[in-house]
Amino acid sequence: MGALHQGHQQLIQRAAAGLSDRPAAALVSVFVNPLQFGPGEDLARYPRDLERDAALAAEAGAAALWAPSPGMIYPEGVEQITQVHPPTALSEGLCGRRRPGHFDGVATVVVRLLALVRPARLLLGEKDWQQLVILRRVLADLGSTVVIESCATVRDPDGLACSSRNRYLTAAQREQALALPRALQGAASLVRGGERDPAVLVAAAAQQLAAAGLEPEYLELVEAHSLRPLQQLQGLALLAAAVPCGPSRLIDHLLFMSRAPIVAIDGPAGAGKSTVTKAFARRLGLVYLDTGAMYRALTWWVQHQGADPAQAAAVGPLLEGLDLQLRHTDAGEQQVLINGHDVSEPIRSPEVTAQVSVVAAHACVREALTGQQQAMGVRGGLVAEGRDIGTAVFPDAELKVFLTASVAERARRRAQDLQERGYAVPPLGELEGQIAQRDHLDSSRAVAPLLQAPDAVELITDGMAIETVIQALVDLFRSRVPEELWPSPRH
Repeated sequence: MGALHQGHQQLIQRAAAGLSDRPAAALVSVFVNPLQFGPGEDLARYPRDLERDAALAAEAGAAALWAPSPGMIYPEGVEQITQVHPPTALSEGLCGRRRPGHFDGVATVVVRLLALVRPARLLLGEKDWQQLVILRRVLADLGSTVVIESCATVRDPDGLACSSRNRYLTAAQREQALALPRALQGAASLVRGGERDPAVLVAAAAQQLAAAGLEPEYLELVEAHSLRPLQQLQGLALLAAAVPCGPSRLIDHLLFMSRAPIVAIDGPAGAGKSTVTKAFARRLGLVYLDTGAMYRALTWWVQHQGADPAQAAAVGPLLEGLDLQLRHTDAGEQQVLINGHDVSEPIRSPEVTAQVSVVAAHACVREALTGQQQAMGVRGGLVAEGRDIGTAVFPDAELKVFLTASVAERARRRAQDLQERGYAVPPLGELEGQIAQRDHLDSSRAVAPLLQAPDAVELITDGMAIETVIQALVDLFRSRVPEELWPSPRH
């Protein structure tokens, strides 16, 4: 709504930078929206400085600044415009409790702006968390193709979250306002010390605010995506506050996760999971857990020992004392070792590929390797790919993706991979038959069959460039995990 500050400036810089596979033109809209102001609020005196805004936007790399008049946005007046009403479960709590209709006005104007501009992406700050959650839901429900990219809250050097309304504060009021971020950080210290009771966290923050002479409009601990009150600290939680201070109404929050995020990427063989998962992990600073390599390594070991892959009685004893390690070289390549043997390359051979589903179908194998994988994921901060990751290994992952492609596409990719590795390439029809047979074995096995988890997002990659798939995964991750909690290494 104008009165741009360094938080807006960082949004513009991010937008102007574009994506790794395509350039972008950043458009900044400045519009003080009358529809989101209630009676007695500061519509008339809201800070307006379009000339300064234009200069700041240009300096940050904006291609253009659009400052429409109310008549352009609401040709027949705000009373006549069709309004968007977000779900009451999201819009009537927190800020909506004291500001009825506010989020109707926000959702309506954003939908209107997007319809007029038709951008590919919409960048929003995480500071207005409730607004971000609501707009994600509204655009999803309306079938919009616009991708929302959320960016971490930007703070002034003293810790106060950037806001256009901060300019209302006197020096003394600003000093008083600093009690809000300090109170939230005090609650964070309690959490780091092991406190999990929401009542204790809220009471401690409220006490610090009261000591500064501030009385919150609300101070609540809620589940971050549903905004439902929490009875205990778990999952992704939001400690949110709105505090009147002088002529301003300050909003701020703190986000908590019970552990670092986990991403589970399931899907059939040959869908390109390993390639995109490794790049996705690097992009977000996550540890890459290649569970498929673990099953391939065990299959190689079974063959190396001369055991019958189809007989659980022959495979079971080989699991005792098994030393299976996944390492990453200085060059970023994965190294797979089993019982002291570096099998990084042999496990990609056609001989191993032909038998890996047979070995993986044994209950003793699934139990042993699932236990190892879950132990690796206790602390989180990883992305794992395989064929039962979201259903059996990490059912509580923050993001589950079912990455797939048609049999024909997977056969084409398999042929290319074999050729690049120097192996003989069978006819495509034969490869398609092998892949279809492997799909059948994986999906019909008695233990941990290949299934799409009910809460997984299906991503069909036919015709998609690798970078496009990676960006789609990044966007899905950011819709689940705030940048404030897990910053991207490049930002």
